[in-house]
Amino acid sequence: MPHRLRPHFTECGHSTFNHEKGNKMKTTPFTALSISVLLALGLTACQPPEAEKTASSGAAANSGQANADGSFNIAVNDTACDPMELTVPSGQNVFHIKNDSARKLEWEILKGVMVVDERENIAPGLSDKMTVTLLPGEYEMACGLLTNPRGKLTVTDSGYQDTTNEADLEKLAQPLADYKTYVQAEARDLVAKTKDFTAAVKAGDIEKAKALFAPTRYHYERIEPIAELFNELDPAIDARADDFKDMEKDPAFTGFHRIEYALWVEKDTKAVQQTADKLMADVEKLQAEIDALNFPPSKVVGGAAVLIEEVAGSKISGEEDRYSRTDLSDFQANIEGAQKIVDLFRPMIAEKNQALLDKADANFKQVNDTLAKYKTADGFEPYDKLSEADRKALQAPINALAEELGQLRGTLGLN
Repeated sequence: MPHRLRPHFTECGHSTFNHEKGNKMKTTPFTALSISVLLALGLTACQPPEAEKTASSGAAANSGQANADGSFNIAVNDTACDPMELTVPSGQNVFHIKNDSARKLEWEILKGVMVVDERENIAPGLSDKMTVTLLPGEYEMACGLLTNPRGKLTVTDSGYQDTTNEADLEKLAQPLADYKTYVQAEARDLVAKTKDFTAAVKAGDIEKAKALFAPTRYHYERIEPIAELFNELDPAIDARADDFKDMEKDPAFTGFHRIEYALWVEKDTKAVQQTADKLMADVEKLQAEIDALNFPPSKVVGGAAVLIEEVAGSKISGEEDRYSRTDLSDFQANIEGAQKIVDLFRPMIAEKNQALLDKADANFKQVNDTLAKYKTADGFEPYDKLSEADRKALQAPINALAEELGQLRGTLGLN
């Protein structure tokens, strides 16, 4: 089981969504602030996130030295980061991340088994910008493909002070506790259904395994913002073939989507017997890690936007469940997961910005009404049966919802 990290890693700044690039854009600090309420809470201050196609003007090459404006350049490719070692001061830092590959790649800052911040789906030849607040210490950098070696990020002590007001966080305790209860229940259901799913896979019962695929993943998709905190388990459970050098044939490609490929494309489960065992073990580990995790408030509130941004940014294209075409099931689970967060924090959101809440509720309704059109007796229509007009009708309210939910952190004072 991965080491359970006791400090509380939080995200700060409200998420926004770049429709052109489809990337998650969020700012995340790394801290160990605790208060004596139902849950230990973590939060630090940082500035609003931004993204851009190109690094700032006058930026130096990837030398590891700071640019004139204090930002840093980093590039990712199919084999490594450039540079592989980087030293930055504590406090707020800006990174310009260039994709020097011919495929979409990501860059992550990691601390132990936890993801501190990340940029996903950076398009080939383009750059993204990440603003993140970091405390002193040693971090790792995930460089492009999951199988690439990790880089080293050293954060020196600049005298940065966390000025978060702990008293302002106490009112978040109950909805955070309620959300953890919700996530734990989903994790239990995920474990139970994964047992049935992997048993069917190992028995070679392809039709039964196909029928169980989407209903099993449903519980993972509802709680994806929390699952994605664990940088070892989330890729093992839910990575797509694109994250690996040899795509579907890469031995490191495991989890739900490797089995999906076996069921719908290879039509044979002999090659994924061990993959099924590993998936079962990883899901059980995830459940244990969730039970031990102190849920950070900014990560929870920001999770509503993260769920919808991922639909708008990449899932809407059909790349997630590309073999089974069960994408609409994932969409519905993501919507429900986001709506649960909004409902738990609803009184506080309404107090701060009723107009924002009203707009979000209207778009939730529009998305749910649209998805309802494609429901069947045992799930949803295959995604490839939707016309381009159908997809556009779904995308518009999802994009709007992503923008609205991206304002929740700021609305609740979690910047």
